[in-house]
Order: sequence, then structure tokens, then C-alpha cells
Amino acid sequence: MAAQSPGFNHPAHRTDSLAYPLRCLVLAAALLSSLPAFAQTAAGWVATWGTAMMAADSGHGADVTGQTLRLIVHSSVGGDKARIWLSNRFGAVPLELGAAHLAVRIDAGPLSAADGSAILPDSDRVLTFNGNPSVTIPPGSTVVSDAVLLRVPPLTDLAVSLYLPQHTEAITLHGGAQQVSYAANGDLTAAAELAAQSWQERSWYFLTGVDVNAPDASAVIALGDSIVDGNHSTQSANRRWPDDLARRLQADPGTRAAGILGVVNAGISGNRVLLDGTGPNAMARLDADVLDRSGARFLILSHGINDIEAVTHMHQSYGDLDKRLEWALAQIVLRAHERGMLVFGATQMPDCRNLQCASPEGEATRQALNQWIRTTPVFDGVIDFDSITRDPAHPFQLLPAYDSGDGVHPNDKGYQAMADGINLNLFTAPHRQTVSGGAH
Repeated sequence: MAAQSPGFNHPAHRTDSLAYPLRCLVLAAALLSSLPAFAQTAAGWVATWGTAMMAADSGHGADVTGQTLRLIVHSSVGGDKARIWLSNRFGAVPLELGAAHLAVRIDAGPLSAADGSAILPDSDRVLTFNGNPSVTIPPGSTVVSDAVLLRVPPLTDLAVSLYLPQHTEAITLHGGAQQVSYAANGDLTAAAELAAQSWQERSWYFLTGVDVNAPDASAVIALGDSIVDGNHSTQSANRRWPDDLARRLQADPGTRAAGILGVVNAGISGNRVLLDGTGPNAMARLDADVLDRSGARFLILSHGINDIEAVTHMHQSYGDLDKRLEWALAQIVLRAHERGMLVFGATQMPDCRNLQCASPEGEATRQALNQWIRTTPVFDGVIDFDSITRDPAHPFQLLPAYDSGDGVHPNDKGYQAMADGINLNLFTAPHRQTVSGGAH
């Protein structure tokens, strides 16, 4: 037994030892009562939508000076408060934001360019940053808005309106959003619609996340490339496989009871694990796109085919590629585990780009990587997208019914099959599981 310090049993010492923590509790309670309500409920924040940022091609972004951008996104989990995340990650100069609003978009069914920007007027909220309606975001930085009271329904389109009063190039963005957004001249952040003077945008500029306050909820982050990003899915229809997964999570009693409802799509078309391609490599963007997301509890890691493409089709030499990919994916898992996340590895799907299948070396690398994903103890579970989507008669090709036409990217039906093939027990009773295909 350790020696007791002199005076340990003195009555006065015992009184002080009790009084001190009580004084700390009183002080903490007083401090909490002085903070804004949203600061007191930080533990209840969860990502309802998110995207991964990249730099504009050639470092020259669209000129959005003096414009209002109305960016359309889709919620996964609902909540009673909301906030947004804005990024100037790749900007070389400060980003001046003059005003920002958040609202629920009117559900008008099939949308045209004339009515797609309309919002529910009663839902419009002015966003502030430390109480100010404007904010300057330093180069390389990301900021979060103050919270606003707003009932955000699950699986609902939201409109984030940003006004850029100063000279602004949209360097930080997510291209190929599979979603029409809108832009117009002047500060129209409070406008009910931008139809008369707006034009369509097909990227998300600066906006990297939307959170809702939903105590006990948590989020699933999907990290990967164009197949995670939803390339070739129907535009503005939210038919990417993470969208389909969000709908399944909302509909399933088990995941609803467990609060596993938020889904963030951190896919970037053309992205790679080991080297920068479109956007930073997966290891470099892990913090911003996965680990720092509010309420992040699960990671679906679906990555590697673009690395194989670069080596086999572009003849880039990168040594023993499958072993390098195994190492890199294991590093991502290790870092996610240190944050308390569970990580599910997804096998790489057939790659017959433009109906020209991968070289024999590339196919051998894909098969070796998939075998490792299926058998390694590194992952907490396995989602076998390869088995779900391949043609049984030609296992190196996509099932024709799932092929969008380029031999690589699924169509809406294929993305739905991918989401349907994910065993939801992975999220409610986590242990190592493998999904070989079909709904579970």
C-alpha cells in the first residue's frame, strides 16, 4: 500500500478534499449557464450531410464575386437545431462571406431550373458566426456557424445560401456533385426563390457539412472515389448508394432504435489512396473528411481502384501495389479505431472502363486486394460490393443490369443493390461480418 501523506486523516483535510470538488461543480454549472444553448449541447451534434472538398482544376475556380450561391443538399437524420461547416481549405487568400442562410427547400417533385431554388419561407434562418452575420475564413481553414433553431426533417432537401460580396474565386469546392444548385447576382440569401435571375451550378462551393442536434444519434461516413460519390446516378435525385443507405437506416426499426441514422458521403471522383489525384490522397484527407465529422461512429472504406487504374492504365510504377494499398488502408483503420470508430472494408468492384477491362496485372491486383479485405482481421466487418455487383458469367465485369454504360460506374439500380447488400447488423450489433450479396 502506498504511504499516506502527512495530515491525510486530519478532519480539516478531509473537509477540504470534499469541498474542493463541490466548488468545482458549482463553478462548472455557473459557466455552463452563461454559455449559449448550442454550446451546452455539443455532444448532441451529428452530421446529417457532408461532402469532401477539393481544389479547383488548375487552381483557378469560378468567379463568384457579388453572387449568392444557393447550394442544395439532402439531409439523412433529422434534428431540432442546425449549423453548417464552411471551408477555405485550398484557398490562398481569406474568404469573405457577407451573409449566409439555411432553409428547407420546397418539395416540388420533378424540379426545373425555374423552381428548384424555392424555399419554405417560414423555414429561412439567418446564420451567424460568433454572433456576426459575416465571417472571414483564413486560407486553409474551416469554420462552423452558430446554431439556429430549425426543425430539419430526415431525408429532406435543404438550401444553404451564401453571399460573396468581395472578389472571390471558388477554389475550394466539390465538383461533380450530381446535384443542381443555383447562383444569382446580389445578396439574395433571404429570397424565397432565385428563379427569375438564377443560373444552375453543378458543384458545391465552400460548403462541406450540415449538422443537426439529435442527441444519441451517430453517423456513418463513406470514404472513397467516384463510386462512393455517385457518378452516373440520376442528377438531383439522391440516388447515390450512400443516399440509398440513409433511406434504409431511416426505415429499419433496429437502426432507428440505435440512432444510426446520419450518413456523410466523403467520396471524390478520381481520388486515390496513395497519391494525390482528384483531391488529396485518402490518407491526407482523413481528418477533415472523416475523423472530424460530428457524431462519426462508423466508416465504410471503399477505396483503391483508382490507384490500380493509375498503375496499370497510365503505367505509373508504384512497386508492389496491393501490399502498399493494404498498408495504407490498415493505417486509415488504425487512426479511425483510435477515435473509437468501427471500420468496414468494401471490396473493389469490376473495372472495365469504357468497356476495356483492366490489364491482367490490374485485375490480379484487384483480386489480391479483395482477398485481403475479405480475410484480414484489420476491419470490423466486410461489405462485398464486388460480389453484389459483378456478372456471375463474367466476374471481371459489372452485371449488365447494374452498368451505367462505362463498365465501371453503376446506374441507379446498381447503386440501390449496393446499399441493399449492406448488412444493417453491422451497425447495431458490431462484430466481424461479411456480406456476399442480397438484402439483409
